[in-house]
Amino acid sequence: MLAAAWVALFAMVYLWFHDWNADQINPNRAASLQVTGNEVTLQRNRGGHYVADGAINGAPVTFMLDTGATQVALSLATAKTLGLALGEPVRLRTANGETDGFRTRLDRVRLGPIELPDVAAVASAGIDPEMVLLGMSFLQRVEFSQRGGQLTLRAVSAPQAPHSLQR
Repeated sequence: MLAAAWVALFAMVYLWFHDWNADQINPNRAASLQVTGNEVTLQRNRGGHYVADGAINGAPVTFMLDTGATQVALSLATAKTLGLALGEPVRLRTANGETDGFRTRLDRVRLGPIELPDVAAVASAGIDPEMVLLGMSFLQRVEFSQRGGQLTLRAVSAPQAPHSLQR
């Protein structure tokens, strides 16, 4: 009986530490996203990065926002899981050096209340399969501002045609 109590105690401590560590890596899990209308506010993680749960073509993924990435970048394994068609091969320059990849398109990319259609992306074996880099092909289509340890992203409404005056 005493051994079972110790096992239960160790299991609870492990689960608590595992959840605490996951929150340190990704403080913006889907259930805890701060959403207001058409904007989402992200908390910086302990490494100084903005990591958040989102979706590509309806499938859940974890994003790391990367203003230095020209396009959304994902691993070949993630591209295969999502059923993406790989297009023309490209040579990519990354923080870890040069690598080969393939152009692709994402039908829909969602982060909180912001969902954008037809987003350019690249897939490469040199990218961590646990993380999708949310690059400028997505970010240039939203407004974002950083204050302290928070980053707020806001959907940009499409320009509207001028209204004609009726009398």
